[in-house]
Amino acid sequence: MVSATNVLILHMLDVVPASHWERRKLLDKLEERPEVERLGLRDRYGARERYLHQMTFYDGIIDLEMLKIEVEKVGRYISDVERLIGQ
Repeated sequence: MVSATNVLILHMLDVVPASHWERRKLLDKLEERPEVERLGLRDRYGARERYLHQMTFYDGIIDLEMLKIEVEKVGRYISDVERLIGQ
């Protein structure tokens, strides 16, 4: 998800973000474009960051059903990014 977000930001803004914070800020900027705002990428990125990075990695919470759902959502996010960049 981080890589897909980096590719999207590079493609649309010609910059590679250096942190999660910077990714969220640049996704905010991208959401000035209606086609990006419609997809809610910043909110989706933030939610996956919370569930997959903070809860699973840092907090050590491993709920297999939650992980399955989150991974499916990551797949949809990546598909949306691919459509935006014309892949």
